[in-house]
Amino acid sequence: MAVLIENESGFECSLTPIVSVAEFAIEAMGLHLECELEILLVDEARMSELHVEWMDLPGPTDVLSFPMDELLPHSAADGPGIIGDIVLCPQFAALQAKNGLDSELHLLTIHGILHCIGYDHAEKEDEKVMFALQEKILVDWQRLQK
Repeated sequence: MAVLIENESGFECSLTPIVSVAEFAIEAMGLHLECELEILLVDEARMSELHVEWMDLPGPTDVLSFPMDELLPHSAADGPGIIGDIVLCPQFAALQAKNGLDSELHLLTIHGILHCIGYDHAEKEDEKVMFALQEKILVDWQRLQK
């Protein structure tokens, strides 16, 4: 499994746990273990630019997801592929973090992966499914860290 991560945010973050939770989520979602994912941490200015460019929405946001090969959950038998890119903004995430920034970044990483494999939360029912799943993955990963 290849999870590449780069921090261009200028914000001090623990990158190893972000990679770990990403790998855990990829496996939990039944994706091929040789799939690729890139994670980029950016500052608020860069996130604002991306948010306008890709979502036509002003200001920064916490996470953006860019799916690549349109992989689906439990598609490991189809072989490896590129999950996509996830862009995180630690400064923005810190403003909404209820359980600390690290935990928020871990949750947002899972959230981004789920978006890359087809989950969405535009409709209330879809939101319930997606948010319950991301919380379950996070809790299961946190248990393994203890």
